[in-house]
Amino acid sequence: MAVTSESTTVWTGDLKSGSGTVSLDSSGAATLAVNWKARSEGGAETSTPEEQLGAAHSACFSMAFSNVLAAFGTPPESIRTTAAVTFDPSQGITGSHLLVEATVPGLTDGDFQRLADEAKRTCPVSRALVGIPITIEATLA
Repeated sequence: MAVTSESTTVWTGDLKSGSGTVSLDSSGAATLAVNWKARSEGGAETSTPEEQLGAAHSACFSMAFSNVLAAFGTPPESIRTTAAVTFDPSQGITGSHLLVEATVPGLTDGDFQRLADEAKRTCPVSRALVGIPITIEATLA
């Protein structure tokens, strides 16, 4: 069964001086402020589409990696994934870097790296991001 999730953005003003909010409609979990300044220069109190994309990528990868590890017979105790999505105002989104640390008893580092790469390639968000480079640093704790 397919599940559709929804978010809504309300924007006022032009690109450079305007601002908006992104609401996570399906869950009701958050409403986030967005603006061009935070997106193009960085900012600690305002979200960006790239931060939101990073949240989706890190969550999706963690789920996919957990599934791949369990199918291999070595379910994880824990997985911590950070997705760093880079935005260049002149080029757009230029990549996503996954930084992964996981505790997986009974797994060799070689198998860990191979399975992490498999999860990176098969995660649905990674597949949706096929137009940008996706890199990974995976550490077995």
